[in-house]
Amino acid sequence: MSPQSTSVAVLIGTVVIVSLMRPDCTAIKENNEGFKLCVTSMRGVKDLSHQNITSVPSSLSNETQYLDISYNVIQTLEGTEFSGLSQLCFLKAAHCGLREISATVFTHTPALKILNISNNDLAFIPDISLKQLKILDLANNLYTSYELPASFQNFTKLDFLSLGSTAALSVSYGDFDALMNASVQHLALGAGTHWQKYESGSLAKIKSLKKLSLFASFCGTFGMFENLLVDLNVTQAKMLRFISLFPDSCNVSDNPFKNLRTMPFIQNLTLENTWINSTFMVVFMKNVWLSPLHELSFVNITYNEDTPDGFNLPPINHTINLSSVIFNGVNHYQYRYPTINMSFEAFSRLTYLKFSGTGMNILPCRVMTALPSLEILDLSDNLLTESGFWWTPCSNSSVFPKLRKLSLSRNRFSSLSFISQKTHQMNSLESLDLSFNSIHLDGDCYWPAQLTELSLGNNNLGNSVFAYLSSDFEKIDLSKTGITSIMQKDLTRFSKLTHLTLSSNSIQVIPVDLSVPALLSLHIDQNAITSISREVLAGLPRLQKLKVGGNPFVCSCDSYWFITAFNKSLIMDWPLDYTCNTPLSFAGLPLSEYKPSKLSCEMWLQAAVALPVLIVISAAVGLVFHKCDGAWYTKMLWVWIRMKRRGKKRSNILNNASFSYHAFISYSNQDSDWVDTHLVPTLEGAGFSLCVHERDFVPGEWIIDNIINCVESSYKTLFVLSKHFVQSEWCNYELFFAQHRAISVHRDSLVFILLEPIPTDSLPKKYLRLRSLLRQQTYLEWPKDDRKQQTFWASLKSTLHIADKSVVLKDIALAISDTVPLFADQIKE
Repeated sequence: MSPQSTSVAVLIGTVVIVSLMRPDCTAIKENNEGFKLCVTSMRGVKDLSHQNITSVPSSLSNETQYLDISYNVIQTLEGTEFSGLSQLCFLKAAHCGLREISATVFTHTPALKILNISNNDLAFIPDISLKQLKILDLANNLYTSYELPASFQNFTKLDFLSLGSTAALSVSYGDFDALMNASVQHLALGAGTHWQKYESGSLAKIKSLKKLSLFASFCGTFGMFENLLVDLNVTQAKMLRFISLFPDSCNVSDNPFKNLRTMPFIQNLTLENTWINSTFMVVFMKNVWLSPLHELSFVNITYNEDTPDGFNLPPINHTINLSSVIFNGVNHYQYRYPTINMSFEAFSRLTYLKFSGTGMNILPCRVMTALPSLEILDLSDNLLTESGFWWTPCSNSSVFPKLRKLSLSRNRFSSLSFISQKTHQMNSLESLDLSFNSIHLDGDCYWPAQLTELSLGNNNLGNSVFAYLSSDFEKIDLSKTGITSIMQKDLTRFSKLTHLTLSSNSIQVIPVDLSVPALLSLHIDQNAITSISREVLAGLPRLQKLKVGGNPFVCSCDSYWFITAFNKSLIMDWPLDYTCNTPLSFAGLPLSEYKPSKLSCEMWLQAAVALPVLIVISAAVGLVFHKCDGAWYTKMLWVWIRMKRRGKKRSNILNNASFSYHAFISYSNQDSDWVDTHLVPTLEGAGFSLCVHERDFVPGEWIIDNIINCVESSYKTLFVLSKHFVQSEWCNYELFFAQHRAISVHRDSLVFILLEPIPTDSLPKKYLRLRSLLRQQTYLEWPKDDRKQQTFWASLKSTLHIADKSVVLKDIALAISDTVPLFADQIKE
């Protein structure tokens, strides 16, 4: 039959007799909803499935929100197994061999919202009461009746209920009385068995019911099925899902769906996991044409052509209400193309069409041109290539006149440049999905201006892919395309870009100069990013949604701003997908629980805090320094250090010199009491040899000679300064000769002890030399405080330790000619 004819032979591809068993989506949906409803931190997730445990562990944390104990050997739940788990919200105990559940076992779990106890050995539907419960799964157990306990009346918030037992073969009138005032909107019923009885009015009691998923067979008993449809019409249910309605051996000769014509509220009908032949399809579709249905879905069906002409639907003289038709998984019984003869003109209201998982390798011409209202076409998961989609025999003068979205995901397309040229034929196309193909960058791409959304996910394209995209694109999906880095130059052209998806690549850094002013949504999760800085997001002023979970975050100050200051309401996957990767001490810690201090991470705050603290500490130290005479102690310490350093420097100079005394003491007779009672006893008691003029001057010699001899035979000259000292003429002589010796022999031989304060400016003019020395030389002050006197003696002793009195006196004579001019100069002053 010609591809151009109105009656079309839909070429679904080369297929074989295959039974494609797809997993039920209920469990996946349940888990997703469970995480959204219950889990706020991964610390609250506890997976104990497949652990060979025989009871619920008593050591569970009271933070547990999600608990999975499936695939264990737990036959009973009773007593206080869940005591202490006040935050438990999601409990999954499937495939455990459960036989009994106590009515009080959930007394300690008031927050429980999702309970899955499916696939067990429960002989009765458990009599439990949970006021917050939203989802309850009791499917695939062994109870013999669907009669619900009266306690189900307390499930005022229950939204989804799944009931199913291979031992329950009938539905009685009073089975669902407990749900008459409940809020159940979705009921999943049955375990795939053939029902023997259904009493009319049973389901009509569930007034809140909006969706029914029925997993039961009615082959040969279609009268019960028709009664069931009547009851669903009473509930005003809008969505019906029939699973395995007809077994493979069933010969459907009746018209079980004739009541669809009189169900004004029905909008969505799905046939799933069932056997359908061409004869039934004709009868079924006639009912659909005359029904108010808007959406029709066939999921994982096995199609058998039991008529020579295949599916042959006579012309229809009215427009059907269908706006959406879905074929998601079609297994063909014959090893040939199925034939469908029908007029497409009746589908003037069809806006959504999906042929997914059908094995299609050529798109019929009339599909491209005879659906004037089609806006969304999903041809994912097929065997299409460029030549199969744009089939040469087809006329491309009018292609999908109103098509806005086209999905070619999971096919065999390869040439991006060819596809970009062909999309110009679709004048209304706005969105194109080419994910999961074998796309390669084979040349320049010229995209139509109206195309604003492109998905190239799961194609190995690399960093250069941006150069092949249109500047008109507003939404770009490049997830898992082998991108290792992004740069500002790559995104500069996309001034209209509002949504960018870069998930599951190998991007390590988001450039700080990134600037995409129009961007509203950024997905960059599952990469190698370690931190998000404030500078990065500053270039995204309109950002409303951010997804960056699953990256190896570093828990340090680099992440401080993102953790503490960034608006988490913008993050789609916060906080479950955010954990610390490094350092090792924080590895596995939820990012939401890492709380760095602001002071440790903000430099300006550190400076702001440090400055006043430093000022306060300095003031406190200064006050203590003043109160404890720190200046005096510091001065004594400085004297001691200088004497130590100078002792090393002059050791070579004094190697050849020897002295009779450690020190000659020059003092006024008025201060002899202090010298006799303090100075001399203390120093001589410490082993020092002192020359005191009252004791050691040689009788009969001139006083001047005695002074000169004592000064020259002493390592040091100690001057005891006081007001009496400056009034003594002989003290002035001693000072003169000692100073001259310091200039001639060694400079550090003078030591000044200040008994009392003597302002240098108050000294008489004749003591100008002493005034000069006091300004230049360091002197020791005699303290009145006993504690300070110990420091005074220690400093004084340290200045005398270098002298060695065991060495015989060496004559050190100075020429008189050297002393007389100096003496004369002093007299003149």
